[in-house]
Amino acid sequence: MKILAYANRGLRLLILTLSAFVGMAASAQEVAEIPFFNAPPGTAGLGGGIRGGQSPYLASDNEDQRRLDLIPLYLYEGQYLFVRGTAGGVHIVKNDSLEINLLGRYRFQKLDPDSNVFYQGLDERKQSFDAGVEFAYTKNWGKLSLNWVTDALDRHNGQEVQFAYRYFFEMGPWTVSPFIGWSWQDENLTNYYFGVSEAESRPDLPAYAPGESQWLSFGLNTSWQISDRIMLFGNLGFGGTDSVVDNSPLVEEAGASAIFIGGTYVFGNARRPDYIIDEERAGEWSWRVNYGYQADGNIIGEVDHGDFSKSGVADTNIAGLTLSKLLTDGSRVDFLGKVAAFRHYEKDEGNDDFWSYAAFIMVQGKGYSPWSKEEIFRYGFGFGMSYAENIPIAEQRKQTGSGAKGNTSHFLNYLELTIDFPLRRASKARWLQNCYAGMTVVHRSGIFGTSDILGDVSGGADWITAHLECTR
Repeated sequence: MKILAYANRGLRLLILTLSAFVGMAASAQEVAEIPFFNAPPGTAGLGGGIRGGQSPYLASDNEDQRRLDLIPLYLYEGQYLFVRGTAGGVHIVKNDSLEINLLGRYRFQKLDPDSNVFYQGLDERKQSFDAGVEFAYTKNWGKLSLNWVTDALDRHNGQEVQFAYRYFFEMGPWTVSPFIGWSWQDENLTNYYFGVSEAESRPDLPAYAPGESQWLSFGLNTSWQISDRIMLFGNLGFGGTDSVVDNSPLVEEAGASAIFIGGTYVFGNARRPDYIIDEERAGEWSWRVNYGYQADGNIIGEVDHGDFSKSGVADTNIAGLTLSKLLTDGSRVDFLGKVAAFRHYEKDEGNDDFWSYAAFIMVQGKGYSPWSKEEIFRYGFGFGMSYAENIPIAEQRKQTGSGAKGNTSHFLNYLELTIDFPLRRASKARWLQNCYAGMTVVHRSGIFGTSDILGDVSGGADWITAHLECTR
């Protein structure tokens, strides 16, 4: 009983100590960490999560404004490249104990002047994407991580250094990992989100420049491994604002919190397939070329119901090359990892020609003849991410004329529908025996404006293409 009493007393003392020095949502980065970093090289997966929490800014007075944020999670752990939901990068060094990475990370912090009448007249404080270097050292006593990042989108033009310690408790399928972290944000970063310029100031909102700031945070991440492929997670972090931030006229709350709950699904391993039933298919890959036109309808509800009409918004074409690797085979469907490069021909619409790139997972099934049991067609549905060098002109025009926010984004969600037929049924030519011809529908979307990481985009664009795909 004395041990419990001392433990409780120590816990209260720790909480009081942290409350005295703790900073705002520097915890947000640790809370955003999902249980995928221990996956073997080559592993691909998808997932989703809901992010929420308490902001230090004034509460929204807009009842229609979204309070929760949907985060699509694109997951890949490679020998050199990695993507872990809201962060990704390149492994410089990676072994059982040490990681040194070139890091890219999404910054969720923002201030929307439309969120509260008090903020009207201010410049928007936008979310950004930071890039830098990360060091992580893991032993049986826990994990130490240190990273430095700077603004990659020329928004806050600031820098941040973060140091964190995390300990892992593993109890069968359950993992609990409490963490504590410290961060330093330079003057540019702190002033961007919590300062008030002379041009923005007014009698009830005086000019203010907080300068650099320091933060301390703590929290808890949890995960539940339901099966070899499915994992659920729930993460929670707390903090209080730095004193120079707490004095900002933009700040109402002296504390902040962040919560992130969701799940992930692992489809297989591209480098060393471990879910392949048919050993002869273990190294199977394919290439595909396709070409088509801008569609008028949406991939769901219109194109998939047979509406193949050309767009009345923009008359453009697209050509693509896709490489695919079998991740998992099955009695009903296969899972494939795919990367694609598309050339958009939009010069005639005043947008120049440009490239977009996609990485996605495809679920692919086959249809068989009830008489001969031979394959007569394939169908597939893909989900992943797309990055366009320019915003497609159809997306620009739809957002401008939709009466919505008018947001556009280079980075959006990617969907794909395919149906094709084996050419060996039409020709005995040797090179066609493992080839298919059919239709691919290419789609970029912001998931109905529900996701900050997709720029709160509520629209998208579709292309209908013909394709030739050959398996090797």
